[in-house]
Amino acid sequence: MSVCHEVTNTSCVASRWPRDVRAPLYSLMALIILTTLAGNLIVIISISHFRQLHSPTNWLLHSMAMVDFLLGFLVMPYSMVRSVEHCWYFGEIFCKIHTSADIMLSSASIFHLSFISIDRYYAVCDPLRYKVRMSLLVSAVMIFISWSVPAVFAFGMIFLELNFKGAEEMYLEHIHCRSGCSIFFSKITGVLVFMISFYIPGSIMLCVYCRIYFVAKEQARSIKGTNPNLQTGLEVKAGVLQSKERKAMTTLGIVLGVFLICWCPFFVSMVADPFLNYTIPLALNEALIWFGYLNSTFNPMVYAFFYPWFRKALKIILLGKIFQKDSSRCKIFLDSSP
Repeated sequence: MSVCHEVTNTSCVASRWPRDVRAPLYSLMALIILTTLAGNLIVIISISHFRQLHSPTNWLLHSMAMVDFLLGFLVMPYSMVRSVEHCWYFGEIFCKIHTSADIMLSSASIFHLSFISIDRYYAVCDPLRYKVRMSLLVSAVMIFISWSVPAVFAFGMIFLELNFKGAEEMYLEHIHCRSGCSIFFSKITGVLVFMISFYIPGSIMLCVYCRIYFVAKEQARSIKGTNPNLQTGLEVKAGVLQSKERKAMTTLGIVLGVFLICWCPFFVSMVADPFLNYTIPLALNEALIWFGYLNSTFNPMVYAFFYPWFRKALKIILLGKIFQKDSSRCKIFLDSSP
């Protein structure tokens, strides 16, 4: 039996996977990391560089891309080694920093998704007052909350060791081992993390997107039921609205589907593990964490790749036109809003 530390009786057990299993795992995780970094970096560059994209909505997207980029840059590489080797070679203090940053950035990404859903709600359900409701100041407040609340919650909980509250003996006797860095939660803190990092923002997303769906349906129905004398022009408008509605519903379905598929298994496992006496295997926990990370990989694809302005910005960047004089003033889209 291979161990992680020279003091074998208190050491964590190292992975027993042979090289021909480890190599594909490292390759897959490295691909996820590189895709996460590349996709989110393109979003950051696009919104930062092109002045036409400097809107409250896009600054929310920019901030979320920053969170996801940092998750891929600061957290995922160390998680990759831990997941494959089942050992932690970077010291106890850095384990706390890594765990805190992991919880913070993952939660911040989910917070951003929740606020973006609120932004989309006002855009669809109250378009006349949208620019007043979603000002640059409101966007800045949303960004501040999305960063600060997860940071205080994550670093405070880990460095004050509140995650062990009520399960200290269980952790020391059955979970703790040298050269390990597993994310541990007691029953109380597990439920708290589940509520703050997943259930509350996830419920907001679900309720808001359901509301958007019904409002869009009602708008299309009201146009169809107007004065027959105005039917010719309104039929065209209704057709355009129905087309936009279908596209919006497809996008919303993808947004919710990706979010739930990526994060739901991990959070359900996390909150259930303390009530199952921590019997969920380490390998399964690590796999579910990486499923959650995939949400940060897919975010730029779901939220940016679906926008025509992003495709044009991407083309300008890839062709090197971004280095031309006054490229920041390029017309990325024709309407008043992307």
